[in-house]
Amino acid sequence: MSQILSSILEGVRDEYKQRMVQDAALPFMTAERLCHEMLYLDTDRMAELVEEEPSLLASRASDLIADPKERGNPSVGAIIASNLVMVALENLLAVAVENDWLRLDEEGNVMVDEKELDPTRSYPMLADYSLSQQATSNLSKPGVGLLTARFRAAEESFLQKLETEAHDAYQLALEVSSSYSVFAPDDIAPLVKENPLLLGLRPDGLVDEELFSGDPPAGMIISGHLTNILLDQLLEVAEEHGALARDGVGHMIMPEGDEDSPVIH
Repeated sequence: MSQILSSILEGVRDEYKQRMVQDAALPFMTAERLCHEMLYLDTDRMAELVEEEPSLLASRASDLIADPKERGNPSVGAIIASNLVMVALENLLAVAVENDWLRLDEEGNVMVDEKELDPTRSYPMLADYSLSQQATSNLSKPGVGLLTARFRAAEESFLQKLETEAHDAYQLALEVSSSYSVFAPDDIAPLVKENPLLLGLRPDGLVDEELFSGDPPAGMIISGHLTNILLDQLLEVAEEHGALARDGVGHMIMPEGDEDSPVIH
């Protein structure tokens, strides 16, 4: 476990113990409420945590999103935060058992009074992952960023291949954008640290629902968006070099088949 995450969870445990000493009447609700208060980290703090703990990018929304407004199309930040809430809640329930605030049944499950359980209870998302001071600051720094460098390399590769394969520019753009995509959490995490606004991305239908049963990992949501952005960039390059054109309504016209007949998409 990373140092940042360990420190955060320790802080949550300490706060829980203090609250329970003051009032131990509702151990489960106190734990649940506290986790939602403290684990919805702000964008820049979450980005630091992701950089140190890339495995968080494997988090999935499942049924963990407590804010009804986020459930249909949750942001990457909301998905990770909700998983952190679950981890912290499990830790606090263990603390409650250790201190006899809660008990285990014969099978080792934590017993919670019905008055504390409410399946309709929701918690608003306290963090706005579309805002980041760090992202704004990084934009003004000199030098080429990690994502920009990757996109430039992809564009250079695309242009080289376009010289001999201009007749198949669209397929070429698909291949290059795919080959320069990032999928591994260890590769995506530095990009998140560089631009925390990536935590604000949402599935938006860009990730194959069948592949992940409609519940894509947070990292794949970022990957899907970056791949789509790169593809659009390469198609624009192809258009600038005369390899692709648009019809009267702005649709890209691309050659298809042996006769390179244009097809409107």
